Amino acid sequence: MKKSLLFSLLALFSTQVLAAVNIVATTSSMGMLSRTVGADLVKVTELAPPDRDAHTLQVRPSMLQALRQAQLVVSVGAELEQGWLPPAIEGSANPKILPNTNGYFEAAAQVSLIDVKSNADRSQGDVHPLGNPHIQLDPVRMADAALALAERLAKLDANNASRYRQNAQEFKNAVNAKMPQWQKLAANSTGVLLYHKDGNYLLNRFNIPLLGYIEPLAGIPPTASHLLSLVTQFKGKKGVILHTVYQGNAGINQLAQQLAWKNTALPLEPATNSTSQAYFTLIEQWLSATH
Repeated sequence: MKKSLLFSLLALFSTQVLAAVNIVATTSSMGMLSRTVGADLVKVTELAPPDRDAHTLQVRPSMLQALRQAQLVVSVGAELEQGWLPPAIEGSANPKILPNTNGYFEAAAQVSLIDVKSNADRSQGDVHPLGNPHIQLDPVRMADAALALAERLAKLDANNASRYRQNAQEFKNAVNAKMPQWQKLAANSTGVLLYHKDGNYLLNRFNIPLLGYIEPLAGIPPTASHLLSLVTQFKGKKGVILHTVYQGNAGINQLAQQLAWKNTALPLEPATNSTSQAYFTLIEQWLSATH
């Protein structure tokens, strides 16, 4: 009995020593990235459920508690979490994770962005002047973000720098190895009508034609007249409609029926506490749905 208790205490102590960096990730894709790079050297808490729109979360007490204990925040960035993350960080009263410190990391800031609109204003809808933040559906950009995250973790935990770098490089190698398979999945797509600009990076990476958007402006639900204009524009043509699981709109089904197009609701994020394999499955789901 004493030996069993001793082994349990040693195992608990070992786990606490290994979990060197306490990370709070804003989304499950950022959690996956953190977990992939950090492995057993990090403890990861995810703030946004994968079935929720990360633009529009509300600050909750559980967020403040997690951020209060964090050593590193891993966010998407490019103002995706602008409505709730800055006040949550401020409310946590944790100076270690303030922007422009080593404890604050934005994945989007590590890669080039598309859809940059330097002169954007609210008349153009819910736009992001810094660029489209939805990089999680581009595995190549995610791999590059992983390499940058490894360098940030190396600054916070220098003793394990080589392990972080090795894990990130293995993720990048796995992405590169899967690219030919993914390109085959994407081949010969007739085109995609997206609800929002959240699938742009995937279509751009795999040269899949983007036909347009169901939203008349980013963040603005479609009106009946806009849906009618889409029917007029695409009637008799081929394509598919893709949207996320939280973009439920009766107009999407009506549009799909009138065009006789396949209409697929997809998760934008991997499941909570996912590994890289779950992320790769997510990419394959989207690519398979483009036909």
